Amino acid sequence: MGQYVIGLDNGGTSTKAAIFDLSGNEIATAGKQTKVITPKSGYTERDMEELWLANCECVKNAILKAGIDGEDVLGIAVCGEFDEDERFIYEYYYPYLEGSGITSCEDVSVERHAEKESYAGVCDDLSLGVSIIFYVQNVADLLNEQRLNQLSSCTVTLRFSGLSTGGKVLLPVIKGMTEEENSEAVLQRTKMIQAARDGDEEAIENLTLEDMDIYSMISRRIADEDVFSIVSTYFMPYGVECDHYSILGEILEYNLVENSLTEEKIYVLTVESHDLIFEVCINQKDLLGEPGVGRRFKGVIWLQGEMIFHP
Repeated sequence: MGQYVIGLDNGGTSTKAAIFDLSGNEIATAGKQTKVITPKSGYTERDMEELWLANCECVKNAILKAGIDGEDVLGIAVCGEFDEDERFIYEYYYPYLEGSGITSCEDVSVERHAEKESYAGVCDDLSLGVSIIFYVQNVADLLNEQRLNQLSSCTVTLRFSGLSTGGKVLLPVIKGMTEEENSEAVLQRTKMIQAARDGDEEAIENLTLEDMDIYSMISRRIADEDVFSIVSTYFMPYGVECDHYSILGEILEYNLVENSLTEEKIYVLTVESHDLIFEVCINQKDLLGEPGVGRRFKGVIWLQGEMIFHP
């Protein structure tokens, strides 16, 4: 896990960021001048968007000066402001896990959450046939692209990750197709879904018949078999939270790490669920069973995503 922490100071005319190791030693600092708005005599205000971007710039510069990787910084983000008594009020904070690979290259739209300064991303994944909603991790990069009016001219790829507070490890199932055959089947279904969205009546009919065949097959087998020996993977919305999903997927890789602050053991699983590959983070005590390559993870995740902007 991370080896460093970052402190931010927003003063009257400047913003500063400082990086410390876990022993309290200062590693690097960075600062930036910011504007003060004076609407009338005796009153001062701050532009919150400018302040946010200044914080992000200072953090990035401090990391560069320190010569460390951003992944070495503890993964807790905190937002808030000081009140009149100089007490820091937490508006919201959240844990996060940075993914390691590109999960999707589909078109993305972004909407701001109504109750706080955070954003939800939406992408239509054709292999799933549904829209995927996720919590945007790198809001600063998004706001910077919006400020520069570059969103319409750049390509966006997505790096998904998930946090889970409870899950199980299931044994693998015998696959009826090879990897090549499965990839070809996914490609053909993706093309069919796109054609159906474009109004192709034949594609719509074929998809309907295919779903009926699957339902009929499951209905026949469910009387004598466990459902998880029939269904090898799924990715479904869960509950009323739009970015929560119930998933079942094959474990491709796993690592057991330790939270350097709480000393809790944490599993980081690389999971393939319905042709989406992403990392899932879960406390060891919250995972029932021993993970292994080829076994399956079943659980509920909070889906997060990093938007990567390409010129």
